[in-house]
Amino acid sequence: MTARHPEAPSALRAKVLAYLHAHHVMTVATAEPWAAAVFYVNDGFTLYYLSSPRSRHARQLATDPRAAATVHEDYDDWRQIRGVQLEGTVHAVEPAGTASVRALYAAKFPLVATPGAENAAIAAALARIEWYALTPTRVCFVDNSVGFGHRDEIILGGTGPS
Repeated sequence: MTARHPEAPSALRAKVLAYLHAHHVMTVATAEPWAAAVFYVNDGFTLYYLSSPRSRHARQLATDPRAAATVHEDYDDWRQIRGVQLEGTVHAVEPAGTASVRALYAAKFPLVATPGAENAAIAAALARIEWYALTPTRVCFVDNSVGFGHRDEIILGGTGPS
């Protein structure tokens, strides 16, 4: 059951944003069947992550930017399942915007801010990555504690990927 909210109530928007802020890993899926787990930081409903432009998902997204993603915990009781499902598009962040994205990311993941000599591998990896933004057009908050398969939907703009 999906409750659609074209003009999402502020309480629902706040609940979804708090959930996104509290978690760290999303699984991003491309239009060509593939999925990858990545660490993310959100600014509102936009989720930023870093990845190698040579990764399978980055190459696929460069060709077709449509994507879906999930953020959730690992549960052992289906009645407790909660999480966020998103669909939208992914694009590489323009070089001019990377400083602000990196600052957001470093606030959530301090190791990235100052990798230091003891983390030379992280510093080397950061030199080879690109920053990406998942801009959702549709967000669903799944909450099985309300009922099996209960989802509240927020439409953010456009009609979403077809």
